[in-house]
Amino acid sequence: MDKKIIVLPDKVSYIIDMLTRAGYEAYAVGGCIRDSIMGRKPKDWDITTSAKPAEVKAVFPNTINTGEKHGTVTVMIGREGFEVTTYRIDGEYEDLRHPKEVTFTPDLLEDLKRRDFTINAMAYNTADGLVDAFDGTGDLDRKIIRCVGDAGQRFKEDALRMMRAVRFAAELGFSVDENTKAAICAQSADLKYISAERVQAELVKILTSDHPEMMRILYETGITAAVLPEFDAMMQTEQKHPHHIYTVGEHTIAALKHIRNDKMLRITMLFHDVAKPLCRTTGKDGFHHFYNHPGIGSRLTKEILRRLKFDNDTIQTVCRLIAGHDENPLLTEKSVRRAMVRIGLEAYPAIFEVKKADVLAQSEYMRSEKLEYLKEYEACYLRIIEKGQCLSLKDLAVTGNDLIALGISPGPYLGKVLSDLLEIVLDDPKKNTKEELLERARAF
Repeated sequence: MDKKIIVLPDKVSYIIDMLTRAGYEAYAVGGCIRDSIMGRKPKDWDITTSAKPAEVKAVFPNTINTGEKHGTVTVMIGREGFEVTTYRIDGEYEDLRHPKEVTFTPDLLEDLKRRDFTINAMAYNTADGLVDAFDGTGDLDRKIIRCVGDAGQRFKEDALRMMRAVRFAAELGFSVDENTKAAICAQSADLKYISAERVQAELVKILTSDHPEMMRILYETGITAAVLPEFDAMMQTEQKHPHHIYTVGEHTIAALKHIRNDKMLRITMLFHDVAKPLCRTTGKDGFHHFYNHPGIGSRLTKEILRRLKFDNDTIQTVCRLIAGHDENPLLTEKSVRRAMVRIGLEAYPAIFEVKKADVLAQSEYMRSEKLEYLKEYEACYLRIIEKGQCLSLKDLAVTGNDLIALGISPGPYLGKVLSDLLEIVLDDPKKNTKEELLERARAF
């Protein structure tokens, strides 16, 4: 046992001390130990103990039965909860995700042996120091993600661990151990049995890490073939055109690296060209063209995000950004106003970040011109916003009630008149006065 010193939070030390005084073993375990060794702040602290759930509850006055069947009790210290889990050996896994049953054991090493990766299979308490039976610290030094024991067996127990391996590599800036990677390649098809919600959660964590380029590892190991086959098609689609130097997939990976770490923006960049494999044609010049890929891509992305159980707000925002990412209106306030309404006001100003990342992931052909255009486009947008110009029905100087007072009956025709008035104002914002618009309405 290593005497490496980790400073445990007072409440964690208290739980461990109380269990130890009662005659049981207890350690902080898992990701909190990994993060502490790396100098990162743990998100939460888990505790493992030789005490069985009933014995844990006997030690502490305030507990919650979180998952007693699997050995977990949440100990409440004040208003903060800490999961305390009995050392256990997992039984047969019947759904590639959860053990059918667990057996409690008095042996800490048996408990650590069932865990996913060496860097997550370390335990610590102040009396014994660090318990690192599988060289997790060595793998931290080597910056690799390696399974505890036989990788194939770990993935048979829980197929989601294959995505978690890539996710940890992305979050920590590590690589995946070659034997672990080979096991993923051999068993990645099993991910099709994992719930969409779980797949989505891991995918988002990879995308919003400091290394979204790990999408390439998902492809190389066959993971995307099981959970996101559209990405495989992107990786395999060439773009023979002066504006491009990469396949659609490699362009996408480059675009992910060029945009800031934001969930909506990263998801948008992942799918902004998803329809290109479906839309590719070859012109008489021998170049590839991808006509209408933003519109088709928006619809395809909606299907994919629904399949992966994303929320409606994310779907709506991402699809609007994708639909508008290739639009380049004339640099006049009138054209930009109409583009804003057509694309959707909620897509602004994020659309400029999307377009810039797209440009930076292309070839250098006309790059400076594209970036200069984008700078002017954004400046024009900002002028429109600063002037408070009318861009929606709610900004019109007249309301439906005003038109009803004028004698127009409520109903579809009323809505059409309001829309027509908006069209007039989009052409000329100076006409957004109550007097002007009522006069126009009378003419209608």
